[in-house]
Amino acid sequence: MLDSAAMITVHTPKRGVVEAPHHYYAQLGQVKPLGVIWDKFPEFYTRKNTIMFDDIGRNFLMNPQNGLKIRPFMKAHLNRDKDRELLKLSQYLKEIGKLDDFTDLNHKHWERYLSKRQGQ
Repeated sequence: MLDSAAMITVHTPKRGVVEAPHHYYAQLGQVKPLGVIWDKFPEFYTRKNTIMFDDIGRNFLMNPQNGLKIRPFMKAHLNRDKDRELLKLSQYLKEIGKLDDFTDLNHKHWERYLSKRQGQ
């Protein structure tokens, strides 16, 4: 687990400068560099076996192939019993956990992938 201290500022042609947060609550400009984990634990984690999920797509700027954007959990007091996003996501993670390499997956279509696998 990495906290906001691991976030960095990056410049991209499309988005310009994306700032790292200055404190815990400045989450809007964070970029999550998976290379930090891959460099520290190369015997366990690589771009082939790592996935991160978040409801903010720009957090994947440094590693877009390893990011999966989920729907945000909104109005918890009203939706607590209806929200099934993480339950479905856990099924997807179990399915892809059987693979040696995630790099050919398009996580943008994770629900479609899960439907096909469950329909077999």
